[in-house]
Amino acid sequence: MTTLTEATGEAVARETPARRRRRVDRLPYLLLLPCLVIIGVLLLWPLGQVVGMSFYKLDSVRQLRGDREWPWVGFANYAQILGDPFFRTVLRNTVLFAAANVMLTMILGTLVGLLLNRLGKRMATFVASCVMLAWATPALTGTIVWKWIFDDTSGLVTWLFNKLPDGLSTALFGRSDWTGYGWFNDPLLFFSILTLVVVWHSFPFIAVSVLAGLKSVPSELQEAARVDGAGPWRVFWSVTFPTLRPVFGILVVLSTIWDFKVFTQQFVLAGGTQDRPTFMLSIYSYAEAFSPPPKYGLGAAIAVILTLILLVVTGVYVRMVLRQEDES
Repeated sequence: MTTLTEATGEAVARETPARRRRRVDRLPYLLLLPCLVIIGVLLLWPLGQVVGMSFYKLDSVRQLRGDREWPWVGFANYAQILGDPFFRTVLRNTVLFAAANVMLTMILGTLVGLLLNRLGKRMATFVASCVMLAWATPALTGTIVWKWIFDDTSGLVTWLFNKLPDGLSTALFGRSDWTGYGWFNDPLLFFSILTLVVVWHSFPFIAVSVLAGLKSVPSELQEAARVDGAGPWRVFWSVTFPTLRPVFGILVVLSTIWDFKVFTQQFVLAGGTQDRPTFMLSIYSYAEAFSPPPKYGLGAAIAVILTLILLVVTGVYVRMVLRQEDES
């Protein structure tokens, strides 16, 4: 009579390596299942709701609560948005703003990362801690501080400009009294200040990420380049940059996504949604959805368009990474 132990041993012996491998390979997916469920509930389900809303005409809270029927309009909301000349202005503002901010953030963050890598351990820790204060500051809090700095009566910038000699201020800027000057009224000046605020808040993450990447660059390669007579600029472009190219690629994609979605800083600096010439896609979606009269369907359509643009950017980056891996 076969015992239980002998039967179990025979079953294990009959199990092929392929079946054993398939059984073990399920474990990572089971471990990821709770995270996938949370992501689906917190991200995918709301995204699906927004996509669904974009195909209806929603202009009242009663419709959202289900008290009234949602009128189906198909792609009419998308056609209305894409056919509006103002949408092209908003898209241009968004693309130009994101491009300028990504470039400035990457340059400043890389320079600070290189500086931290050259400093001593204690000084690098102190400087990195000071720099990360900007990253740790909530966007709303930091933007309120910057808005006070550019206040037209008691702001620091207004005070500094009033301290300039009248002749010099008049010769350079055409005015000597800066009290009451609207720093946020001119669209170009507004975007300049908004860029300053966003770059100030974003570059610490780039700096610390670049610093972490620099720690993985073999020092022997840099020393060999210096022995061959390469200067700091040549060492960076010939040794450091090629090694950190995947890091820079990820940082560019993340910065692009963040800068396309800038909302809090613009909303606070502009004081709401009244300044339409400075609209970008995120605040344009909010204004269409919640400004009276509310048009939730149009706002949802703009949000979907913004999401599709970001998916295209991410897809292009992933394709570039896969192509580089195939070539290497």
